[in-house]
Amino acid sequence: MFKVVALQLAIATGFALLAWNLGGVLKAWSAAYGGAIAVIGSLVYAMIVMGATNDPKKTFRTHFRAEMVKFSITAALFIVALVLFSSAAWLWLILGFAVATMAYWFALLAV
Repeated sequence: MFKVVALQLAIATGFALLAWNLGGVLKAWSAAYGGAIAVIGSLVYAMIVMGATNDPKKTFRTHFRAEMVKFSITAALFIVALVLFSSAAWLWLILGFAVATMAYWFALLAV
């Protein structure tokens, strides 16, 4: 599970570097913050589900709780961006989040 998060981090970092080459520092920081939102949510999810058991009901509840925590953290980090990072290049922030999230989906296909 942590390999997926590491791949997601690598792709988000690469996208931030691409944004830096294409648009400068502000766009790079925005893309990096968007990628970080996705990576942090996935990391928290992975840490919660690592203690899963063989009981299907407990496993389902654990994954459901992990997904709700991930969703809450993601929403909170976007709100923090709205409040504290008002000068962000919002398109690049959302693209950074989307690229990191797609990396997570594609990595799961390979796992």
